[in-house]
Amino acid sequence: MSESWVLKDGAVPVSCEVALETLRARIAEGRLETWLTSSRGRLLAFVTNTERAMVMLLDGVGDPGEHAVDPGADGWSEGFMLSGGQDDEYPDQDTVPLDEAFRIVTGILTTGTPPSDAAWVVDR
Repeated sequence: MSESWVLKDGAVPVSCEVALETLRARIAEGRLETWLTSSRGRLLAFVTNTERAMVMLLDGVGDPGEHAVDPGADGWSEGFMLSGGQDDEYPDQDTVPLDEAFRIVTGILTTGTPPSDAAWVVDR
């Protein structure tokens, strides 16, 4: 059985194309945190400041997970607004440029894993 994904606030599985359209629409609306849940119970988190994104993949609630990284990046970025109102900042090495984040999400939603050439760290 292939893995399907549902937006946290939705009940119907979404295609990769619909998920990406939804992410872009939410960013345009200022909703910078999005979670998807898979039919296998995995969670995909996408938090952005509109320029960079934190992309995390968890095996389930409570899992430390794994996340996309940008090993050559230096500095910090702020403006990662969580749905509860918390305004986070992250080291740039723990986030990726927005286009790369969309590419990684595409890989996860279509194959179950990030693209093989994406920089990725397992936090478990």
